[in-house]
Formats: sequence, C-alpha cells, structure tokens
Amino acid sequence: MLLSIANITTLDAQNINEDLYSGLEYRLLGPFRGGRSAAVTGVPNQPNLFYFGATGGGIWKTTNGGREWENISDGYFGGSIGSISVSKSDPNVIYVGGGEKTVRGNVSSGYGIWKSVDAGKTWSSVGLKNSRHVPRIAIHPTNSDIVYAGVMGNIYKPTQERGVYKSIDGGKTWRKTLFANEHAGVVDLIIDPTNPRILYASTWRVQRTPYSLSSGGEGSILWKSTDSGETWTEISTNNGFPTDTLGIIGVTVSPVNNQRVWAIVENKDKGGLYRSDDGGENWTYVNSERKIRQRAWYYTRVYADTKDVDKVYVLNVRYHKSVDGGKTFSTHNAPHGDHHDLWIAPENPDRMVIGDDGGAQVTYDGGETWSTYHNQPTSQFYRVTTDNHFPYRIYVAQQDNSTIRIPHRTDGYSISEGDWESTAGGESAHIAVDPKNNDIVYGGSYDGFLTRVNHETGTVRAINVWPDNPMGHGAEGMKYRFQWNFPIIFSKHNPNRLYTFSQHVHVTENEGQSWDIISPDLTRNDPEKLKSSGGPITQDNTSVEYYCTIFAAQESPITEGLLWVGSDDGLIHLTKDGGKNWENVTPKGMPEWMMINSIEPSAFDAGTCYVAGTKYKTGDFTPYLYKTTDYGKSWTKITNGINPEHFTRVLREDPKQKGLLYAGTETGMYISFNDGKNWKPFQLNLPIVPITDATIKDNNLIVATQGRSLWIIDDLSVIHQLYNLNQDANNILFKPKDTYRMRGGSRKGSKLTGTNHPNGVITNFNLKNYSEKDEVALTYFDAKGDTIKTFSTSSKKNKLKVEKGANTFVWNMTYDGAERLKGMILWWASLNGPRTIPGNYKVSLTVNDETISQPFTILADPRAESSLDDMKKQFTFIKEVNKTMDEAHKSIKKIRKINTQLSAFEKQYKGNESVKDLLDKAKELKEKFTEIEEALYQTKNRSGQDPLNFPIRLTNKLGHLNSLVRMGDFAPTDQDVKVKDELSAKINAQLKEFNDLIDNEIKAFNEAFNAKQLNYLFIEN
Repeated sequence: MLLSIANITTLDAQNINEDLYSGLEYRLLGPFRGGRSAAVTGVPNQPNLFYFGATGGGIWKTTNGGREWENISDGYFGGSIGSISVSKSDPNVIYVGGGEKTVRGNVSSGYGIWKSVDAGKTWSSVGLKNSRHVPRIAIHPTNSDIVYAGVMGNIYKPTQERGVYKSIDGGKTWRKTLFANEHAGVVDLIIDPTNPRILYASTWRVQRTPYSLSSGGEGSILWKSTDSGETWTEISTNNGFPTDTLGIIGVTVSPVNNQRVWAIVENKDKGGLYRSDDGGENWTYVNSERKIRQRAWYYTRVYADTKDVDKVYVLNVRYHKSVDGGKTFSTHNAPHGDHHDLWIAPENPDRMVIGDDGGAQVTYDGGETWSTYHNQPTSQFYRVTTDNHFPYRIYVAQQDNSTIRIPHRTDGYSISEGDWESTAGGESAHIAVDPKNNDIVYGGSYDGFLTRVNHETGTVRAINVWPDNPMGHGAEGMKYRFQWNFPIIFSKHNPNRLYTFSQHVHVTENEGQSWDIISPDLTRNDPEKLKSSGGPITQDNTSVEYYCTIFAAQESPITEGLLWVGSDDGLIHLTKDGGKNWENVTPKGMPEWMMINSIEPSAFDAGTCYVAGTKYKTGDFTPYLYKTTDYGKSWTKITNGINPEHFTRVLREDPKQKGLLYAGTETGMYISFNDGKNWKPFQLNLPIVPITDATIKDNNLIVATQGRSLWIIDDLSVIHQLYNLNQDANNILFKPKDTYRMRGGSRKGSKLTGTNHPNGVITNFNLKNYSEKDEVALTYFDAKGDTIKTFSTSSKKNKLKVEKGANTFVWNMTYDGAERLKGMILWWASLNGPRTIPGNYKVSLTVNDETISQPFTILADPRAESSLDDMKKQFTFIKEVNKTMDEAHKSIKKIRKINTQLSAFEKQYKGNESVKDLLDKAKELKEKFTEIEEALYQTKNRSGQDPLNFPIRLTNKLGHLNSLVRMGDFAPTDQDVKVKDELSAKINAQLKEFNDLIDNEIKAFNEAFNAKQLNYLFIEN
C-alpha cells in the first residue's frame, strides 16, 4: 500500500515530530588539525595519560602519549575550556572550568565547573554556572573535595562573580574568598606544591568590547594566602615589584624550594620576569626581554621545573626555558606555536604536555621532540563556502592556521590530510570561489590582505583594495577600515563581479586589478570607537577590533543588483540598483551597536531577507534574528524557541523548501519549519560547540564550528519531505536522494581522519510501532521491476538491523556476487557483483503485510569518461564472469560433500572384500573429483601469501578480470573479453566433466551400492 499524503501548511509545520528525522546525523568531515587549547594536564606516574581542553571543543583524552585523542565530554558539556585539573590523591577525580583565558576576538565563554569521578567517563555540573571564564582550578593534594576555582568572570562587563572560589565538599557548595573588584577576575591560581595551606593568585583587569581590548589597571594584583585560601594578602606591592599600572600576571612556585617564586608581569616600563627567594616578600627583576612578554594579554604564563630549582619556563609565541633562575632564556617551539599552558610531570620533568593554538602536544624528552597536532579535530573556523567542483569542495579559514579547501566526500574510505590543501587568504578569511573556474579562489585576512590564488597554475597575487599596511595602528587613521573578518563575495548574477567590504562597498570586474567604490560609508563611523586598542599598558592592533565596518553582505539570488549589507555597529543598508542608491533599512527597535553577523536574502521572494546579529561582546548573550518581507521597511524578530543565552551568528534559508530555516548559535544548531515563527534544537549528534557559519549545497547542510572542525548532514531531502507527510502513519519510507555511482565508502571509528560520505543509496525509514516480532524488509528493484536485492530482519545473509523510530540503511548499489568457499584464498580477485548502472530504480519497505515504495535515481559520476553503454557492457561482463565463478564454486562445494561421503564409505567398509570393487571405484571417483577441484581452485593456499608459492587456478584468474574491469566505469577491453572467454571455456569444460561424473559414474556407483543392499545411506545424484 502507498503512503497517504497529508498537506501540511508552512505555518503548521512546526508541529513536525522530531522522531521522524532523528535518524539524520552530522558527519565529522575534519580536518584533523588542532585548534587553540589553553588548558592541559597530565597525571603523575601515568606516563601515557594526558588531557586537554579545546577552546570551543570540550575535553580530550589520550592514553597513548598523544598518538590519538578522544573527546570525553560529549553528551555532557562542551564549548570553551579554560582549565582542567586532576586530583593527585585520586586521579579518577577531574575538575574542569569553562571559558578560556585567551580572550582574543573570537573568544567563547564556558558553562561553569564540571566534575568527573571516573576519569572522564561521566560528568556532573558542580556549580559556578555564571563564572563565564575559569582559567585555573587547583585541587588539594590529599583531599579531592577541597578545590579552588580562579574565576575571571564576564569579560565584557562589570560583575561581582569574579575571584577565588573555594569548595570543601567536592563542588556542592562554593564560597568566594578573594575579590579584587567588579572589573578584575582571577587569571592564575596555584597551590604551593610543598604546602597546601599556601596559595598564590593573580587578578587581572581585562575587558573586551566589540571595538577594543583593555588589559591592565586597578585590580591587577598578585596575591598570597597562607591559610588555605581563607584570607589573602596583596604581594605585588612588596619590595622590588613594579609600582605603576599592572596588567596580567602569571605566577609559579618551585616544588624544590617553595621560597622560590616567579611572576611574569605586564607593565609598561618594567614588564618581564620577577623572582622572589623569600616566598614573595621581596622581588628581583631578573629578565626584561620582549620575547617573553610580548602581546602579554594572550600569553603571560610561567612554570617551575619539578626537579631543578633554577629551571623555569615562560610561554609566549614560542616557549622559553631558563636554567639559571630566569636570568637568560633559550627559545623553543612546539609543533604549532602561540603557547598557552604547560604541565610538567612531578616525577619526570622531561615528560610534559603543552597547549597552544594548535591544540595539545606531548614530549618525553624535555621538548626535543613533540607529538603531532594533526590528530585533533578541534579546528576553529570563521566562514564557510563551497565551489561547483565534483565532488564539491568546502572552503574555510582556520584560526591561527591556513585556509583550507577540503572535499565533502572522496573516492577513498575516509577524509585525511592528503585530501585537503591550503587556498587563498589567511586565518580569518572570507573566501570566494570564481563561479567560472573552481581553481581560482579569493581570500582575505587581517589588515585588508586579499589574495587571488590559481590552483591550476600555482600562482598567487595580492590584490588588496588599498595596500597600506595598518599593522599596529588603530582604526582612526585608516582610509578603508577592513575588519579582520571582512566579507568577500561574488555576484550571484554577474560571474565577473567580485565585491569586498570595508566601511564602503568595493567592486572589481577585472580580478582585482582595480577597484571601484559603489557606496558611501555605510556604518555609524563613531570616532569614539575608532581608537587604538590594548589598554593602558600594551597596545594590540591587528584589525580584530576595527569597528564601524561592513561585516556581512549578500546579493539577492533572485534580483541582480539587489544587495544587502550589515555593519558591525548595527546598521543594515539596501541597494536595488547595484550601488547607485542606498537605503538605511535598519530594524526599528533593534538594539544599537548590534554586530550584523550574517545576511541571507531569500531564494523565494526578492523582498524577503533574514539577518543574524550578536551583542555578546557587550555582555548581552541574547539571540537576535530578524526577518523582513518588504525590502526592510518592517522587520520581525524571530527567536521564539531559542535558548535566551544561545546568541546567534548565522541564519540560512533552505534553497529547496520555502520556510525552512537553520540557525547557528553559540551552543549549537536550531531549525525552524515555519519561516522563523518557532525554532527547535537541531543538534542531533552534533557536539555542543559554537557555530560560526553554515551553508547549504546539494541538499547538504555544512556547519563550521569554533573548536570542532566541520560537520555535514548529507541528506536534507528527509527534512523537505516532512512537509507533505502523514506523520501519524505507522511506517514511513522517505524517497532516497539521487545517488552518484562513484568510488569510495565510509568507515567510522577513526580517531585520525574525517568520516567519508556513505557510498550507496541512503534509505531513511521510520517504524513508529516496531517490535521484534515484526518482519521488516527493504527490497531494491530495477527499472523493469525485477528484484535486485532484499534485506530483511529474518535473513542471515542479507540481515537488516532495525529499531523503533528512525532508521537509515545504505545499499551499496551492487548485485549479488559469486559463491565464496569457506577459507577461500584469492590473489587479486573479486567475487563481488556488478554495480548498478545509472538510471531509475525503486525501493520498497515491507513491514509484515504493509508495503511502501519510493522511486530513486542513480546518477553517473560526472567525472566519468564512460558512456552509459560502456557501463552496461561492464555490468554484463561482470555478471557473466560471476555466473561462471558461481557455478564453479558451488560445484566445488558439491565435490567436497561427495568426497566426504566417499571417504566415509571407505572408512566404514575398509577391508570388506565383498565391496572391494566399490572401494576401488570410490578411490577412483575421489581422484577424479579432486582433479576437477584443483583445476578450478588452488586448494593448497591457506594464507594470504601462499599464492606466491602455489599458483592460482582458473576461478581466481577469472575473478581477477572482475577486479580489473570494475576498477572504473569503463567497458571491458577486447582482450578482457578474449581472456574471459578462454578461461570460461576451460572452467566449463571442467564443469561438464563434473556433471558427467554425477550423471553417469555417481549414478552407476549408487546403483551398484543399492544392488548389494548395503546399510549406508549414500550419495544423491
């Protein structure tokens, strides 16, 4: 029976049952190249065990010294991690603090304190949910219930929720024992490793806004406690410490001599490393080198060696090691650079783990060698786009690394480093691919950097709109304010027209040789927000904090010249005539100074546009999504159903289904079936991670994350079909999406590579009331209606595994192959059936006595050089080869059964003179059957390399032709056909001899046997 159809209107579609699409999954694409980590730890006396926290990607664990990493926080929490600490007294106890200390422009907050008591297998939330940023956790060395949290707090606005918090009941309750002021939170916190009553902490006055970073000022203090953190004394006013404005401070204590204390200090004139040899009473300024204190807010961490009182490490762009108490430093680099955290094993200081902008790396030789970071899928991305190549490629820019283009699927079985490459632009780029040539790519980066890369020729050209390098300068003096993440887009109608955006709209139609301005300043241009950034001590101008810039833009896919732009200071403008005239269409009532993060003109209506904005850098974590249907004359806020703190970065419209929207937030994905009127979580198996961008290509949803690389849903057509579906039906079969006949496949479970796209017909179905007593089957039919293959719950050979609710099955598009013998050893031969040829097919879902059918199409690989006729010839060839091999192998199975019976007869009647003639005949028959078997198959081969010693026989040779011909989509060569015919003739001759033996000599043997009235059940012929 066919499914009944219930027309569901767009506005009613929010009632769609989530169970119907719960079988969809996000696939981790990769790349496996680590992103920033600011929190690492090892475990004393467990040399291969380490943990790190990703800034956006949760907690990771290795049990083999960094060769492989596994996420252990998924299913509990995720997001940005600021600290991780393992109890020395009970290594099963782990505390984790959310929110990184590295407060760069794309910083994310965390979700409080989490605790595990089983080494990360399970987790529970243990408070301080509004701490936002917890850069340090310190655990009492002999009592894991006594724990201290250094809380930096909300870095965007004043708050009382800062300072040192102490718990004596394992995190059930917390008391604040240190508070500097509402602007300064704790950035470093350590327990004296020789005396747990002594603690050191540093508080740091820091604030980030959309247009500035300020490090230092009142509240930046170094503290000491001698009573287990109950009271604190400022020690940064002690003798020898700088007396003017302080910034960030890092502190450490030597485990060898607890009077030896180091502090790395941000200060304008006397910044650098300070040392105390009396527990902080007096300080000596021991090193002022810029290399150990440059860009202080991003680094400023110091670590004492666990065995040598004079050895100390300072982290910065590179890491620095001193063996003379800090007077001089040698400079080193872990595999990535930009180092943020270090853990040194107390029992062996040569064993360390470091956290940097490439993740975590392990050393066992004091830093001479390190493990790789190319095994961590924790990349942080900004924007995502695709090209029109087949298979299409995805383009992203990785924070503190290169841009990447990576295929969404490959001809292999996974997606590895060999499948991707760098492309145009730098770490923060928007990327645009030439619509006429997929190998010409444009990419940006900070300071207005813009390049054109031709992958075919390998050429690179800088085409900056205005190549005046602004590095180190504030935005106030810049002719064109290009933000760190400035947009670059091609016109959707004129493939020669490339746009890029500062405070103006710039356009080129000659590949960047020259640029025209087609707009006035479309920002607020507020001079108070166009100043040098960094704070009272150290300036830091990289264009991250450039404000009053155009931050999002897009041209209508319907109307040429209809261009929407949004600024990071809260304005939206529209031109309908390609830039000749501009109209301010900023929504009335939208909070001022909104960062317009994405703009999405509708593919269905020219006057409709969707906008995603954020204000989180002002301390407002509210989601802001807006929609207009009248070219911006009026706007509606559309955030119903989204968590009030899941601020939004991106909204995308499904180009195939009107009213279907996807939103990416700081804490995951949402979906709306009714044009934004309501939203539901669309997390599925996606980890909790900030979503920075999303795009849709060929019914795939591609999601860029900040800390978990790229994820993709392979079949949005399931979502589309929900709009015209009887949701109350007991059994539902979705129409499979068009499937390409191409190579490759999907192997799950690798900790080192991305998951490839499944190779086959992805069949989604839903069993509302399934129970184990039900018989369920999927049957695939060709265009004539002939059965190709059936998979069922009752079949042993083609087993179908199902469960109640949503199910997904992937049919590999191959017919049944030839019979395989038990223990068969073949050398480079295939027994697999032919693959389906491009065309129209049908699948049926049968549940007991109900059958539902859906058509589907198999498409040719667009890269194939073969015609449909070639593929048909290949299909016929392989089918004929398999038919011959199948008959031969089934005959061998019969031979083995017959020979077993003949041997049993010989054993039973051995020495019986009355049946000597039959015994002689049995021996003769066995020899003849064995001769046939050994002509068909090499029976001496017992292991994979045996064929090098025992030559392969006829069916192996014929199977080799199957392997050769199926390598591509080509028809067999003339010589393939000749060899096949020759081998088939030889095999058929053996099969004729076998059949003659059965029809004649076995028949005669049985008659003689019966004539003697023997009491042994014998051979059936």
